[in-house]
Amino acid sequence: MTTSVSINRRNANEVSIFQAPSGLFDNLQKVLVDLIELHLQGKQAHWNVVGTNFRDLHLQLDSLVDVAREASDTIAERMRALNAVPDGRSDTVVATTTVPAAPPGLVNVADTVDIITTRIHAVVGTLRAVHDDIDDADPTTADLLHAIIDNLEKEAWLLKAETETA
Repeated sequence: MTTSVSINRRNANEVSIFQAPSGLFDNLQKVLVDLIELHLQGKQAHWNVVGTNFRDLHLQLDSLVDVAREASDTIAERMRALNAVPDGRSDTVVATTTVPAAPPGLVNVADTVDIITTRIHAVVGTLRAVHDDIDDADPTTADLLHAIIDNLEKEAWLLKAETETA
């Protein structure tokens, strides 16, 4: 007995290419500017934190900066992969971020922890606010948001533990 196998090959002209709705790009742009702002504020805090446990927090802030920078790059590159144009220019970030502005000058350790964890939660709030719309439009992109939320919430926990008491 012989079994024949039929293979359907699509014509190159029939290949379906994912067309993301514009709302997906708008939501990713919101995420992008908040991540860029978090990266910048994390570095500002890193340079200007003072007080007891300065060195530990100084180094820990670099970890947050790395997480935020890598996440912004991931989002921008995902946008490009979907044929959108990310806008990470400083004037765009300033005009559109939802992250509260950073305070000027030197900031003590406890205040820095509170300020930066508040900023992390603001960014996570943006990620969670756009998540369902992004998931409806493109579950693959929503998976990226899951990893970013997980990383940022971990960073917030590690920072907050610097000033918590048992």
